[in-house]
Amino acid sequence: MSRILVAMSGGVDSSVACTLLMDQGHEVSGCTLDLFDQSVSGSAQPCPATKAIADSQKVAQRLGIEHRVLTIHGIFREQVIDNFIQTYLDGDTPNPCVQCNRHIKFGALIDEAVRLGFDSIATGHYARVRKDERTGRYLLQKAIDPAKDQSYVLYSLQQDQLARAVFPLGGMSKAEVRSIAAREGFESAHTGESQDICFLPDGDYAGFLERERPEAITEGNYLDVQGSIIGRHRGVSRYTIGQRRGIAIALGYPAYVIDKNAHDNTVTLGESAYLFASALFARDVSFIPFEHLEGPLRCTARIRYNQGEQPATIYPCESDMVRVVFDEPQRAIASGQSVVFFDGDLVVGGGIIAGIDRSSLTRPTP
Repeated sequence: MSRILVAMSGGVDSSVACTLLMDQGHEVSGCTLDLFDQSVSGSAQPCPATKAIADSQKVAQRLGIEHRVLTIHGIFREQVIDNFIQTYLDGDTPNPCVQCNRHIKFGALIDEAVRLGFDSIATGHYARVRKDERTGRYLLQKAIDPAKDQSYVLYSLQQDQLARAVFPLGGMSKAEVRSIAAREGFESAHTGESQDICFLPDGDYAGFLERERPEAITEGNYLDVQGSIIGRHRGVSRYTIGQRRGIAIALGYPAYVIDKNAHDNTVTLGESAYLFASALFARDVSFIPFEHLEGPLRCTARIRYNQGEQPATIYPCESDMVRVVFDEPQRAIASGQSVVFFDGDLVVGGGIIAGIDRSSLTRPTP
């Protein structure tokens, strides 16, 4: 059996992951990541790391396993928080969980595990990994429970990371996990799940950006689809593609954010119909079953975490970019978010949305 270091948050998923691995006979230790100090979030609530460490220690003591804390404020700041800030300031919409998984949970934590002599790391993610004996490559698959599947935020994991990744919950439903937690007497068995960004427990990303980079968030012009100035906005970073609330301008029709330009400090408003496009470009693309895309590939794709998969074709471009053409126009494609490709339950890969293919924009019928 293996020596496995489990990323522990003190929550139900990581606690049950420890239990399952121990039941399988593995040598298990827990590790909680201390990612940032209280001053980062600006929240009056207790620092999330403090609670996670305390809760994880209780679970580890109950299970009789070793527990350690890995403090990595510097790399988390560089790879996740600074990237989050800069992406917003560039006029895009970041996905910090993707960055955290690649560089922190399956980056810094794997480095620590190897240093300590562990064979693998495990997390409470709902996903599955297996080795393709024919090609020798490690494959990422969706979880059995589609309601809990988290493969979307794991698409960027590389082969060396997947080779050391263990997902004990990938073949289970959340109800089954909670049942095990209740049986083991874990306090987290019946607690709710947090959907917040860990360093923004109050969800106020605009306030966070103002604290971090107040000089970079300035008022600018609202534009209509013809490029005419129609009002003033409160800073490009406060808006996301497809947003309707908080625009604070009356145009005589329901208005949405259809475009942003950080360089010109403008936000373009228009009717919902202007949000649709059938193609996008993606950068920083990585694939899992193979190294490079040699030609067009049929797949399904998701442009955000909570969206259903849509039939599409991927076309290779220069500089490790791809063009993704959907069978049907998609609404509110946002640069900075991830587009992830699937073939059934197999994660083919994904990348960061660099922008829409403007030749594919749909327009309202005059």
